[in-house]
Amino acid sequence: MTFDFESLAEKINQLAELTMVLRRENAELRIRNAELVSEQSVMNERLRQARERVAGLISTLPVAVTQEEEAGE
Repeated sequence: MTFDFESLAEKINQLAELTMVLRRENAELRIRNAELVSEQSVMNERLRQARERVAGLISTLPVAVTQEEEAGE
């Protein structure tokens, strides 16, 4: 019977240790997730700015004249 209690106590200690390890890992993952969300936000803003610049550049390009338009002139 003592063996059963010792075995149970050992398993409880292992479970407590594993719980601590998982809590620490969870905290680290939450921090990393927050970092990645922040990085994603920065990248989305950079992408938005790049799209605006491209759209601005496209709007400054001369309009291509088609052959039909040339023939009509």
